[in-house]
Amino acid sequence: MYRLLPRRNGGEATSGFFEVPLNETKENGIRLTERKETLGDVTHRILMVPIAQDQLGMYYQQPGQPLATWVVPPGQYFMMGDNRDNSADSRYWGFVPEANLVGKAVAIWMSFDKQEGSGRQAYA
Repeated sequence: MYRLLPRRNGGEATSGFFEVPLNETKENGIRLTERKETLGDVTHRILMVPIAQDQLGMYYQQPGQPLATWVVPPGQYFMMGDNRDNSADSRYWGFVPEANLVGKAVAIWMSFDKQEGSGRQAYA
């Protein structure tokens, strides 16, 4: 097993990650756990601080689904906070009925995700 650590260059974090075996340490390394989530046809890599895993017990448990797995029913929406790691959203309180929605999103403000061909500004 390996853990993924952010690359560092002269104290500055740089893009990309490198692998360090679990039985080894790296100075100033931050231990991260990699998970994957699939939204539609796109699978995303998520790097998490393992200590945050204790929050899984607080997740909304949809009947008939494994923990941290949801199937959004028709007429309902899954709401994700703008700060995924620190947001109380549908992962914690469940789905939002369409009748409860007011207005619509018209722009993505300050997206920090980099996606090829998305046309979004990438910040690193």
